[in-house]
Amino acid sequence: MRSLLTAATISLAFTLFLTPLFIRLFEKLGWGQVIRTPENAHNPNHHAKRGTPTMGGVIFILGSIVGYLVGTLTGGAPPSISGILVIWMMVGLGAVGFIDDYMKVRQQRSLGLSGWRKVVGQILVAVPFGIVALNFPNRVGQTPASPFISFFRDIPMLSFLALGAVIGWIAYLVWISFLSVAWSNATNLTDGLDGLATGAGIFTVSAYSLVTFWQFQQRCTSEALVTAYQAACYDTRDPMDLTIIAASFVGALVGFLWWNAPKAKVFMGDVGSMAIGGVIVAMAVLSRTEILSVIIAGVFIIGPASVILQRWYFKATGGKRLFLMSPFHHHLEMRGWPEITIVVRMWIIAGMLAVMGVGLFYVEWLAAV
Repeated sequence: MRSLLTAATISLAFTLFLTPLFIRLFEKLGWGQVIRTPENAHNPNHHAKRGTPTMGGVIFILGSIVGYLVGTLTGGAPPSISGILVIWMMVGLGAVGFIDDYMKVRQQRSLGLSGWRKVVGQILVAVPFGIVALNFPNRVGQTPASPFISFFRDIPMLSFLALGAVIGWIAYLVWISFLSVAWSNATNLTDGLDGLATGAGIFTVSAYSLVTFWQFQQRCTSEALVTAYQAACYDTRDPMDLTIIAASFVGALVGFLWWNAPKAKVFMGDVGSMAIGGVIVAMAVLSRTEILSVIIAGVFIIGPASVILQRWYFKATGGKRLFLMSPFHHHLEMRGWPEITIVVRMWIIAGMLAVMGVGLFYVEWLAAV
């Protein structure tokens, strides 16, 4: 518990007090937001944000790592392979976003990496994660991830390795890559208004910290586990370490939100939004709750779903639009909603979905007891 509180406090202090220094550094480097897309040409509020320091995701990525390392080391337990894997996804997908951001800033264009190049970068991060996550068993044979598709826990009849060693591994890595591409792009599309993705990320990752903490309390390897609860125990490896890295990430996001809330002094950029996606997918895979993540992180599905529906409707109707603009939060802007109203209501949705996901997780445990 000391490690948990220390990690969250250090990461919170890091982003809360050091972000102004990073903002000045980013201004000197010329890392200002570029807004030249035709979709925003009519929106004076978006044009007013031009030049605001961007790539702020670098700040909470560093804050999360510092908080996690200090928390684990002061707690007397070294970082686990599971915690390192979460950091890998956070930093790796954040790096893909950083390249995209840097290209935009350097070329002073709103277009960075092409879609397929971005997907290739995301897969190059996801595949090593998947390989390592299914190796390195601990003393009782638990690996960070499992070869099963999971909901509240592994679904026994949905094992990739049942397809055979070679085909099973390929199918498993395709699944991990799909999750990584889907969640990192979903969080990226959600990041369009001041504080929107940051606040949603706080609710989502906080929910995952509760999930993994409960898994720690009810882990199958615990000698203190009540016999009556044995049937509902969890095989998750390193659940407490997952809780620590999640708490550290939430602390970093809370400190960053102080400066990112409307009107933002700094934007997270693609480096930040994709890092949030990386943490979500890593926590989902390593806590064996991949399908449950659709509920816990459901707020991040609204944006990409609206984009898909918009394109489908446009093609099906020969040019008509379902929304005034996609993603959906820009449609609400076009309808005249103030930015702060959209952001706060999306936070409320994020909170309700996170609570619903955690509630369903607990109900499943009760049913399994």
